[in-house]
Amino acid sequence: MIVGGCDVGSATGKAVVMRDGEIVSYVIIPSTTKPEVTARLVMDEAIEKASLSSIEDLDYIVGTGYGRLKVPFANENVSEITCHAHGAHWMSPTVRTVIDIGGQDCKVMSLDDKGKVIEFVMNDRCAAGTGRFFEAMARALDCGLEGLSSLSLQGNHPATITSQCSVFAESEVITLVNEGVELVDIVAGLHNSIAGRLNSMVRKVGLVEDVALTGGCAKNDGLARALENKLGVSVKKLPHDPQSAGAVGAALIAKEKAKAQA
Repeated sequence: MIVGGCDVGSATGKAVVMRDGEIVSYVIIPSTTKPEVTARLVMDEAIEKASLSSIEDLDYIVGTGYGRLKVPFANENVSEITCHAHGAHWMSPTVRTVIDIGGQDCKVMSLDDKGKVIEFVMNDRCAAGTGRFFEAMARALDCGLEGLSSLSLQGNHPATITSQCSVFAESEVITLVNEGVELVDIVAGLHNSIAGRLNSMVRKVGLVEDVALTGGCAKNDGLARALENKLGVSVKKLPHDPQSAGAVGAALIAKEKAKAQA
């Protein structure tokens, strides 16, 4: 059985092809201005990477993410909350708390031992702590996204960033730069500020280990360390690309749907 999951986010498009419950290919591309174009491009690339001839070779496809309603070839669409939960649980069955940091929102989910969502909270009204926020900070500090992560790990005296608004936080960062505060400490302070916000969201659903990060920002080791310090527990590294978790979950649901129809 061959199935697909297509996660169209605000910043990136992700596609996964699974055969008999195992990943045979996955692709991540920058999102275009049209979700349906992003979906087609990323799915076609995943199909080619899986050495398949066309989308017709897939038994079932589930779309998810910000643009899930614009995945024209999907048999159905499922919320990214459900898909990230499924994907994270499949990658690491001991995970009970999932923190998904996407391009424009943050979500925290508590899971049961089957990977089902018990409760969740979501922040989609402010860009602070999202991928867009980190991109803006990387531009302001001229260090790139990977630079943000590595610089944060070097900061021994994190600066205090008080603003919870991404626009004001950027202004605050520029002020700190002009005051001569060490760059590593500014970046460490930024990560601490975001970790504090995420910590509050986690406490709302209840902190239960293991904790895992999904989404593109899960690749930021500086954020993971800052979050560990705030939560007081370790953040588990997933064995597969955490940015693909939503697409993996979508493919897993596609597998269940295809089996039910067989």
